[in-house]
Amino acid sequence: MAIQITPDLQENIRNFEELFSDCEDIKKRKIKVGEHLGQECYIAYIEVSLSSVDWKDSAVGKFLGKLRTLPEEELAGYVKNNVEDISDADPFGTIEDAAQGMLTGDVLFFLDGYNKALKIPDKGYPGRGVYETESEKIIRGSNEGFSESIKLNTALIRKRLRSPHVKVKESFAGKRTNTNVDLVYLKDLIHPEMLEEIEKRLSEFEIDGTLDSGIIEQLTEKRKYSPFPQFQTTQRPDRAAMAILEGRIVLLSDNSPVALIFPATYNTFIQTSDDYYSRWEIASFTRALRYLASFLAMVFPGLYLAMTNFHTQILPTDLLLSLAASRQGVPFPAMVEVILMEIAFELLREAGVRLPGANGNTIGIVGGLIIGQAAVDANIVSPIVVIVVALTALCSFAVPNEEFATAFRILKFMFIFLCGGMGFLGFLAGLLVVLIHLSHLESFGIPYLAPFVGADLNGYQDERDTFLRLPLSFLKKRPVYTREGARVRLRLKQEKKK
Repeated sequence: MAIQITPDLQENIRNFEELFSDCEDIKKRKIKVGEHLGQECYIAYIEVSLSSVDWKDSAVGKFLGKLRTLPEEELAGYVKNNVEDISDADPFGTIEDAAQGMLTGDVLFFLDGYNKALKIPDKGYPGRGVYETESEKIIRGSNEGFSESIKLNTALIRKRLRSPHVKVKESFAGKRTNTNVDLVYLKDLIHPEMLEEIEKRLSEFEIDGTLDSGIIEQLTEKRKYSPFPQFQTTQRPDRAAMAILEGRIVLLSDNSPVALIFPATYNTFIQTSDDYYSRWEIASFTRALRYLASFLAMVFPGLYLAMTNFHTQILPTDLLLSLAASRQGVPFPAMVEVILMEIAFELLREAGVRLPGANGNTIGIVGGLIIGQAAVDANIVSPIVVIVVALTALCSFAVPNEEFATAFRILKFMFIFLCGGMGFLGFLAGLLVVLIHLSHLESFGIPYLAPFVGADLNGYQDERDTFLRLPLSFLKKRPVYTREGARVRLRLKQEKKK
């Protein structure tokens, strides 16, 4: 049962300190206020969240300074009637609500004779500022990246979308962490059903803590056994803003620099921010390369095994003789050879991620060269397998989204076993399984293969931004994620005159 805050300051202090007993990082102070310093107030805050320098110039210091100029009998009335003068000063009616307000990193204020507690913002928790994102490099465009502060992240989106139609809907996740979760969207563009669906999914689970948006992603996905992610992730505010302009919704979680975007499709995972900042020729060329890379990252080692083990007749004679010569002395079958090299490369990739700083880059490049060359010299693997594995790795790195690329890394092993055991029949069977799975997969009601399926839902306009990105003047309509009646995003002035 919630404990109500009363006008009796001592009772409030007793209840509050009982709730936060044995918490040495919570600082509590009694301070005299009023014209004659005849009345008491009480402030509580987390040790690092209050400015220790220039106390008088802080929001709390100025507020207390004002209270020291007023007669004691007017203090409660002044606080009650002038709360709005303090930026973001929220009144709380219960001790539990007040405690949660303080745990956001703000200062809690109690006054004798006033039956509410105030949350007064100050420095807040320590955190990173705006830094360049490391995981989504682009050639042209903003280099700002999200930080761990949800307030800063929403501000970075607001900076790009200066419209009153941008809404930020706040909720909390995690029974013990009470993590802020914000849904950011343009009210006049989204399908209301999508907003209702994500709110429903967020309410369907109760967990101790959500320390990153990845936990929310896993708990709210419908097809939990699919290797393909149903949320798009980004650390770039401009990418999030671009998604919002398409009628999609962005989910931000406090303490996480990774935003979730939904709905998501195969096509959205291939797109990057600078696809729209660069000219259409180079954007189309790189987009087509990424589509090809996503396919080869999944099937290239399997195709190699199918051709060399079962269908050698499709290879030119000179190439076949060269492959046979390179495999002389190798003690393992081709499939074992490929699996060994793939596992070795995955180990190098994982080691490179875990090692700090420049050491990670070193182990990835030098380790790959040394191990590959040593394995060839020792006749453990053939040179062609090293080339196949290296090209497959390059293709996976060319996929812009890391989570999306991981799906192809996993499916790659399925194709290795299918093609190594059944040749092209296994390749076609694996491809059929993947296509059937993708055709059944959806993200918040949008088919995963859109706009390759359901293109007629938006008058075949979305097909102009798939394998090829047509000039911006041709992309006049927003994608199918936007509700009907709000899909026009570009009007040329010449057309208006006509």
